[in-house]
Amino acid sequence: MPTHNPMKRGVLWAPWRHRYIIRARNMRKSKKCFFCEAWCSRNDTMNHVLVRTGTCLTILNRYPYNNGHVMIAPARHIEDITLLSARESRDMFESLQTAIRALKKAINPQGFNIGMNIGLVSGAGEKHVHLHVVPRWFGDTNFMPICASTKVLSQSLREVAAILRKAL
Repeated sequence: MPTHNPMKRGVLWAPWRHRYIIRARNMRKSKKCFFCEAWCSRNDTMNHVLVRTGTCLTILNRYPYNNGHVMIAPARHIEDITLLSARESRDMFESLQTAIRALKKAINPQGFNIGMNIGLVSGAGEKHVHLHVVPRWFGDTNFMPICASTKVLSQSLREVAAILRKAL
Protein backbone atom coordinates (compact mmCIF):
# COMPACT_ATOMS: atom_id res chain seq x y z
CA MET A 1 0.00 0.00 0.00
CA PRO A 2 1.47 3.40 -0.96
CA THR A 3 2.09 5.88 1.84
CA HIS A 4 1.05 9.52 1.68
CA ASN A 5 3.94 11.90 1.08
CA PRO A 6 2.95 15.46 2.08
CA MET A 7 5.94 16.87 0.18
CA LYS A 8 4.77 15.39 -3.13
CA ARG A 9 2.42 17.69 -4.99
CA GLY A 10 -0.59 16.37 -6.79
CA VAL A 11 -2.20 17.90 -9.82
CA LEU A 12 -5.63 19.45 -9.69
CA TRP A 13 -6.96 19.50 -13.22
CA ALA A 14 -9.14 22.47 -14.11
CA PRO A 15 -9.68 22.35 -17.87
CA TRP A 16 -12.47 24.93 -17.63
CA ARG A 17 -9.75 27.53 -16.82
CA HIS A 18 -8.43 27.34 -20.37
CA ARG A 19 -11.75 28.56 -21.78
CA TYR A 20 -11.78 31.36 -19.19
CA ILE A 21 -8.21 32.42 -20.07
CA ILE A 22 -8.96 32.52 -23.80
CA ARG A 23 -12.22 34.41 -23.26
CA ALA A 24 -10.58 36.86 -20.84
CA ARG A 25 -7.73 37.51 -23.27
CA ASN A 26 -10.20 38.32 -26.07
CA MET A 27 -12.38 40.49 -23.79
CA ARG A 28 -9.38 42.57 -22.72
CA LYS A 29 -8.85 43.83 -26.25
CA SER A 30 -11.90 46.10 -26.06
CA LYS A 31 -12.62 46.58 -22.34
CA LYS A 32 -11.78 49.89 -20.71
CA CYS A 33 -9.61 50.04 -17.60
CA PHE A 34 -11.83 50.01 -14.50
CA PHE A 35 -9.30 52.08 -12.50
CA CYS A 36 -9.36 54.82 -15.15
CA GLU A 37 -13.15 54.64 -15.40
CA ALA A 38 -13.46 54.98 -11.62
CA TRP A 39 -11.05 57.92 -11.58
CA CYS A 40 -12.92 59.75 -14.35
CA SER A 41 -16.49 58.99 -13.27
CA ARG A 42 -16.38 60.66 -9.85
CA ASN A 43 -19.25 58.38 -8.79
CA ASP A 44 -17.27 57.00 -5.87
CA THR A 45 -20.14 55.11 -4.28
CA MET A 46 -20.96 53.16 -7.43
CA ASN A 47 -17.28 52.42 -8.12
CA HIS A 48 -16.45 51.58 -4.48
CA VAL A 49 -13.79 54.30 -4.34
CA LEU A 50 -12.84 54.99 -0.75
CA VAL A 51 -10.19 57.72 -1.06
CA ARG A 52 -8.78 59.97 -3.76
CA THR A 53 -5.47 61.75 -3.38
CA GLY A 54 -3.71 64.03 -5.82
CA THR A 55 -2.31 61.14 -7.83
CA CYS A 56 -4.04 57.88 -6.81
CA LEU A 57 -7.18 56.24 -5.54
CA THR A 58 -8.03 53.54 -3.03
CA ILE A 59 -10.87 51.30 -4.16
CA LEU A 60 -12.57 48.19 -2.82
CA ASN A 61 -11.96 45.06 -4.87
CA ARG A 62 -15.25 43.88 -6.45
CA TYR A 63 -13.96 40.29 -6.28
CA PRO A 64 -12.30 40.30 -2.84
CA TYR A 65 -10.16 37.55 -1.40
CA ASN A 66 -11.33 38.68 2.07
CA ASN A 67 -13.53 41.35 3.64
CA GLY A 68 -11.92 44.76 3.28
CA HIS A 69 -9.74 43.82 0.27
CA VAL A 70 -8.70 47.15 -1.24
CA MET A 71 -6.58 48.19 -4.20
CA ILE A 72 -4.49 51.32 -4.60
CA ALA A 73 -3.75 52.60 -8.10
CA PRO A 74 -2.23 55.73 -9.58
CA ALA A 75 -4.63 58.01 -11.45
CA ARG A 76 -2.34 57.91 -14.45
CA HIS A 77 -2.80 54.77 -16.55
CA ILE A 78 0.61 53.17 -16.29
CA GLU A 79 1.67 49.54 -16.61
CA ASP A 80 5.26 49.65 -15.39
CA ILE A 81 6.16 50.54 -11.79
CA THR A 82 9.50 51.91 -12.94
CA LEU A 83 7.65 54.69 -14.77
CA LEU A 84 5.90 56.02 -11.66
CA SER A 85 6.96 59.51 -10.67
CA ALA A 86 8.43 60.09 -7.22
CA ARG A 87 5.16 61.79 -6.21
CA GLU A 88 3.03 58.87 -7.46
CA SER A 89 5.25 56.35 -5.64
CA ARG A 90 5.12 58.35 -2.41
CA ASP A 91 1.36 58.85 -2.75
CA MET A 92 0.75 55.13 -3.30
CA PHE A 93 2.83 54.19 -0.26
CA GLU A 94 1.14 56.83 1.92
CA SER A 95 -2.25 55.56 0.66
CA LEU A 96 -1.17 52.05 1.63
CA GLN A 97 -0.38 53.23 5.16
CA THR A 98 -3.70 55.09 5.35
CA ALA A 99 -5.60 52.01 4.14
CA ILE A 100 -3.92 49.77 6.70
CA ARG A 101 -4.67 52.20 9.54
CA ALA A 102 -8.33 52.40 8.45
CA LEU A 103 -8.65 48.62 8.08
CA LYS A 104 -7.15 48.09 11.56
CA LYS A 105 -9.58 50.61 13.03
CA ALA A 106 -12.64 49.44 11.11
CA ILE A 107 -12.39 45.64 10.97
CA ASN A 108 -9.41 44.75 13.18
CA PRO A 109 -7.53 42.20 11.03
CA GLN A 110 -4.70 40.24 12.58
CA GLY A 111 -2.44 40.71 9.57
CA PHE A 112 -2.29 41.68 5.90
CA ASN A 113 -1.18 40.36 2.55
CA ILE A 114 0.15 43.16 0.36
CA GLY A 115 1.03 42.63 -3.29
CA MET A 116 1.47 44.62 -6.44
CA ASN A 117 0.12 43.70 -9.86
CA ILE A 118 2.35 44.79 -12.73
CA GLY A 119 1.17 43.93 -16.24
CA LEU A 120 -2.01 42.40 -17.61
CA VAL A 121 -1.23 38.78 -16.74
CA SER A 122 -0.41 39.59 -13.11
CA GLY A 123 -4.07 39.84 -12.10
CA ALA A 124 -7.23 41.93 -12.01
CA GLY A 125 -7.23 41.87 -15.80
CA GLU A 126 -5.72 45.36 -16.05
CA LYS A 127 -2.44 46.73 -17.35
CA HIS A 128 -2.81 49.50 -14.78
CA VAL A 129 -0.25 48.96 -12.00
CA HIS A 130 -1.89 48.62 -8.57
CA LEU A 131 -1.40 47.44 -5.00
CA HIS A 132 -3.61 44.89 -3.24
CA VAL A 133 -4.18 45.07 0.51
CA VAL A 134 -5.87 41.94 1.83
CA PRO A 135 -6.83 41.84 5.54
CA ARG A 136 -6.19 38.47 7.18
CA TRP A 137 -7.42 36.74 10.34
CA PHE A 138 -6.47 33.45 11.94
CA GLY A 139 -8.81 30.83 10.53
CA ASP A 140 -9.96 32.88 7.53
CA THR A 141 -9.12 30.02 5.21
CA ASN A 142 -11.17 26.87 5.12
CA PHE A 143 -12.29 24.02 2.89
CA MET A 144 -14.75 26.07 0.80
CA PRO A 145 -12.28 27.48 -1.77
CA ILE A 146 -10.72 24.05 -2.26
CA CYS A 147 -13.81 21.83 -2.28
CA ALA A 148 -16.45 24.16 -3.67
CA SER A 149 -14.49 26.85 -5.53
CA THR A 150 -16.27 29.29 -3.22
CA LYS A 151 -14.91 32.00 -0.94
CA VAL A 152 -17.16 32.87 1.99
CA LEU A 153 -17.28 36.60 2.75
CA SER A 154 -19.23 37.77 5.75
CA GLN A 155 -19.97 41.35 4.66
CA SER A 156 -21.17 43.07 1.50
CA LEU A 157 -19.02 45.62 -0.34
CA ARG A 158 -21.51 48.32 0.67
CA GLU A 159 -21.13 47.44 4.37
CA VAL A 160 -17.33 47.34 4.19
CA ALA A 161 -17.22 50.62 2.27
CA ALA A 162 -19.37 52.35 4.90
CA ILE A 163 -17.22 51.06 7.76
CA LEU A 164 -13.97 52.03 6.02
CA ARG A 165 -15.22 55.48 5.05
CA LYS A 166 -15.93 56.17 8.73
CA ALA A 167 -12.43 54.97 9.64
CA LEU A 168 -10.86 57.16 6.96
